[in-house]
Amino acid sequence: MLRKTFALLFAPLLLAGCTTTGGTPSAPVTVKLIGINDFHGNLEIPKQSVASPAGPNVRVPVGGAAYLASAIDTYRAKNPNHLVVSAGDLIGGTPIVSSLFLDEPAIGVMNRIGLDFNAVGNHEFDRGRQELLRMQNGGCEKYTPREPCVVERPFTGASFRFLAANVITESGTPLFPASAIRTFGKGRNQVSVGLIGLTLKDTPSLASPSGLVGLEFRDEAETINTQVAALKQQGTDAIVVLIHMGLYTTVGANDKSCGGVSGDLLKVLSRLDPRVDVVVSGHTHWAYVCDYASLDPTRPFLVTSAGLWGQYLTDIDLTIDPATRRVVARRADNVMVQSESYVSTLGRIEVKPQFESFAPRADIAAYVQRYVDAVRSQKERKVGKVSTSAGKPDLATDESRLGNLIADAQLAATRQAGAQLALMNNTGIRNDLIANDDQTVTFGSIYAVQPFANDLHTKTFTGAQIKALFEQQFDGLSFNQAFSPSANVSFAFDLARPLGSRVFDIMIDGRKLDPAATYRVTMNSFLAGGGDSFTVFREGKDPVISSIGDLDALEAWIAAEPLRQLPDLGRVRNLTPKP
Repeated sequence: MLRKTFALLFAPLLLAGCTTTGGTPSAPVTVKLIGINDFHGNLEIPKQSVASPAGPNVRVPVGGAAYLASAIDTYRAKNPNHLVVSAGDLIGGTPIVSSLFLDEPAIGVMNRIGLDFNAVGNHEFDRGRQELLRMQNGGCEKYTPREPCVVERPFTGASFRFLAANVITESGTPLFPASAIRTFGKGRNQVSVGLIGLTLKDTPSLASPSGLVGLEFRDEAETINTQVAALKQQGTDAIVVLIHMGLYTTVGANDKSCGGVSGDLLKVLSRLDPRVDVVVSGHTHWAYVCDYASLDPTRPFLVTSAGLWGQYLTDIDLTIDPATRRVVARRADNVMVQSESYVSTLGRIEVKPQFESFAPRADIAAYVQRYVDAVRSQKERKVGKVSTSAGKPDLATDESRLGNLIADAQLAATRQAGAQLALMNNTGIRNDLIANDDQTVTFGSIYAVQPFANDLHTKTFTGAQIKALFEQQFDGLSFNQAFSPSANVSFAFDLARPLGSRVFDIMIDGRKLDPAATYRVTMNSFLAGGGDSFTVFREGKDPVISSIGDLDALEAWIAAEPLRQLPDLGRVRNLTPKP
């Protein structure tokens, strides 16, 4: 029987841990952490591969909840002192088999796996505060357009604890506990591990603002350091940070050198209390183990990430001296969660017997199958035909035929609201559009592209506001991201130009943008609220919300032609000089 959610507290939790026996009072105690991040409800095998240690051309098939469960069991069995932790985005941005059921099965899988803690990520807030609280506490209250508890009633909620140190409510307390403490061993051999969980401060720019009303997202480093001090005052021996914020590197998943390291998390790490021992991170979907002491010897902690979708787990050992109450050794490695062979656009990706393999855990496979069966009829429903499959943008600044298709669909769906152009955010395109051999696309395929159930909004802007909006694509305040525009819009950009003048040659219906004219612009509800730091979208006047959502618009656009041709490229020109 699953563990029931313990009472919600806003002070650090003191929870009973596993025990060890024997040994002398001075014998070191090793605690194993098994880390994951950015699972995004990938219950089924995602048909993804990763480069193996043998080289980038040797691909290993990875992922799937049943295989991840088995891998975690294997590593948990290596040490009775263990914790399974997640650095956020456990839910949200998920495939249809989880998303259509409000990610209840993703929570159910993690309950069965035995996850201990999950730091909230930005996608945990996709459906708003109340729905996130339901994920923790259970229940069948309806907070979204979709029906809860369709397959399982009642929904019991997470038996693991969400942590949210920097997400502060109107009462001045965290939405979920800021930290927790677990103890291991007995008597003079007992040691304790403190865990701090938080998301990135910029979460309001990455989630629909309507679901975040009344919440404050505080500075990451200041929050962590405050919690470190409190945990150390309580006698905690080791400090683990779970943060939904990450890095990029230019080295392999297990190269400890931090080679070519970059990313917003660096600004946080440089300010952290040196008493932190390991930072389990996420958000960038990158896999790495970085020995931060190679960058700053005064902060000798490890920084890890397990990629995404259950492709890896991170095996972490912290060895603690009970006499000195300090961590005396740390090590971490990313472990490929090898699953089963599959056929991809690269050919057949075979299981590699030279690397560790895991058998799928039967109870997890059976549980996932319940939801696969429940969604099959909707997932396989045919919506129309397209000329070819289309990939999502490789980079947020890239133009893609799929992005152009979506923008065209949104403009067509909102013409009655007076729409003259439509703009789509590239990061809202979650997967490739896959057509069957007969060029048919299914509802499951288009759902994978746009799983967020956004409404479409049409607002009036001046040409000057549109120019300012286009400059926000590359304003240096957030990551660079080009819009996917509808067919009647084109523009050029040059990242070498000064801020505020990087976008030029904006054309609408064959005419240059007129700063004094007004235009009706369609965007999804995420952008309408200023998502992805496009704050100018909030300034639009006379808003009209369409009666159909973004997914409905895409389906209708594809179905309107016997064979929908994918749009050509050429609407967005990147004129940045190449180095």
